[in-house]
Amino acid sequence: MNDDAPHSPDRTDDELARLDITVLLRYGLTADPGPRRTALFGDGAAAAAVILDRLGTEPRSVAFLADTVRAGGLARAAELPEPLPRRDAAVVVREWLRAGTELTGEVTADDTAGTWLRAVATLVELKQRIRAGRDVDGAPGS
Repeated sequence: MNDDAPHSPDRTDDELARLDITVLLRYGLTADPGPRRTALFGDGAAAAAVILDRLGTEPRSVAFLADTVRAGGLARAAELPEPLPRRDAAVVVREWLRAGTELTGEVTADDTAGTWLRAVATLVELKQRIRAGRDVDGAPGS
C-alpha cells in the first residue's frame, strides 16, 4: 500500500454543498464527543467551506466571525447586520448562527461554534491555496 497516495474523498464538493448544515449544528454543537460532533467538524465543516468558498468568502472574514462568536456569543453574532461581507454569504451564515441560538448550553455552544467557524475558515483558505497552486505554507506548489 502506498501511504503517499492521496485519500479519495467520500463526498464530492457538490454532495457536501447539499448537506443541511443547520441540522448538523443543532445536533453537533452541544453534543458530547462522538458521531454528531464528528459529523459537524468533518463533513459539516467541509460543506460550509465549500459553500462559503463558492460565494467568494475570504477566510479571514470567517475567522473574524469565529472570534466574534467566541467573544460575544451566537445570539449577538446572529444579530449582526452583516456577519460576513458578501450579502449571499451573510444570509447563509446568519441561518447557521441562528440554528445555534436555539440550543441550551449557551457558553458551550458559543465556544464550539467559534471553534467550528475557525475550522471552516481554515478549510476555505486551504481550498483557495490549492486552487492558486500554492502549498499549504504559501510556497509555490511543485
